[in-house]
Order: sequence, then C-alpha cells, then structure tokens
Amino acid sequence: MKPFHNLAQIQSPDGSRITLHEHDGQYYIKHNGRQLMSTIATVSELLLADYGCRNLRHAPEPRILIGGLGLGFTLKRVLELAGPRAVVHVSELLPEVVQWNRELLRHVNGRLLEDPRVEVLVKDVFKVLRATTAENAYDVILLDTDHTPSSWVTSANARLYDRGGFQSVARALRPNGLVAYWSAQAEPEFVQRLGRAGFHVTTFDAKAHPTAKRAAHRIYVGERIPAPAPADDIPKPAAGAPRRGSRPAHPPSHFRSKRQGSRSSGR
Repeated sequence: MKPFHNLAQIQSPDGSRITLHEHDGQYYIKHNGRQLMSTIATVSELLLADYGCRNLRHAPEPRILIGGLGLGFTLKRVLELAGPRAVVHVSELLPEVVQWNRELLRHVNGRLLEDPRVEVLVKDVFKVLRATTAENAYDVILLDTDHTPSSWVTSANARLYDRGGFQSVARALRPNGLVAYWSAQAEPEFVQRLGRAGFHVTTFDAKAHPTAKRAAHRIYVGERIPAPAPADDIPKPAAGAPRRGSRPAHPPSHFRSKRQGSRSSGR
C-alpha cells in the first residue's frame, strides 16, 4: 500500500488544524482530520460554478466572487464559463492555502491564479461582502467555505449563514445576481432561513461520487426576490379610467432541481 504523505499543516485563527496530504498522486485537504476536499472528487465543485453562473450569458463583463480557494476546481470552471472580460475575485482567509496552490499544487490548478482575470483577496469573505457596494457588486457569489451551513471550518464563518450574512450577500449582488452555497449534506432549515431573508432558493442534489446510488451533498442557489415598488412609485389611473383588478407579479426565474454527480469526499 502506498504511503499517505503529510505535505503541510497550519492552524486557523480559531485554532483548527488544516492539513494538506498526498496519496498515490492525489491531494487532500483536511480540517481537524475530517476531509474537506480532494483531487479525486471534484464534480460538485464544478457544479457549484455551473449552477451559480447560469445567468452569465446576460453579463458581457461579469463580476464573480468565490469564497474559498480550496484546490481551485471551482475557479477553474468559473474561468471556463465567464469569458475573457470577466473579473474573478477569490477570497481565501488563509494565506498558506494560497501559497500551497502557487507552489505545492501549481500543477493542479495553481497556475490559474496568474490568469489576468483573477485577483486573490487574502481576507475573510464576510468582510469582502460587507465592503462591496452597488458600484462594485457581483453577478455571482459562490461560497464553498465550510462543511455545511451549520458545520464551519472556522467559528467566525457562522455569520455567513445568519440574517446579517444574507443581507450582506443581497447588498453585494447585482440585480438578477445569484448566490450558491456548497453543503456536504442536506440542510432544510438553512433553506428556510435563506428564503425568509428574501431569496428564492433552489436545491440541487449532488452525489458523493459519480457512481453513488444516492445523493449526499447539496448545492443551494439563491436568487434575490425584488422588493415591491413603493406605493408612491405605482402609476395611478387617469381620472375616469376604468380600474382593473391587480395581477400578481411573475415569480423570479429559477432552476429545476436535478440529480447530478459530485465529489466522493465529504467536507
């Protein structure tokens, strides 16, 4: 049996242990011994980009924010989809993970960090969201920072999944923009909370590995529901004009859920 090599180890700000391993030519990142991601199971990371970027055909110069660099597979797919005029920001909290990609994982996806469309932001993605204004808002926000919305790699990430976090995402999105969250398992309560925060949510199932008999992972795509127009902005009928009954607004566009293959490793 080929050995399992520990290539690097760091400690996150809250004391968690993040490790990089190699085994038989494949690479793995673990959080306190629990596997986060690997190079042998990348389908769900690609799907995160596919689902989140589905509306980019309407944005000739799209702006995309990726929360969490990982092994770079979501970034790889985004660059394939976004076109030559895209701006792609990758927010990674741990500078060592960026260094791993540039050096130890350069032959995996590390060279993508040199793409002129890419800017790496070594900072908390929550702070990036809070600093985003309407002038530099994003068409797509992809968040792949934790095991699930209730199981975090660092405790500070909890604020991404509460009402304040949802509000920050909403402010950071352009009109018709989408946010997509990766989760290692189903989190129905999270879907409810995101819906109550003003998003139309679509859930996509993702298998643990391409040949699995059932889906284990989830990708949640949120589309912000436009706020109703103030009463003063609603045109009033001309004097003497017949009044017509009001008609409900069309619901926002959304995706049909479908089962897709995903990575073979959990978060």
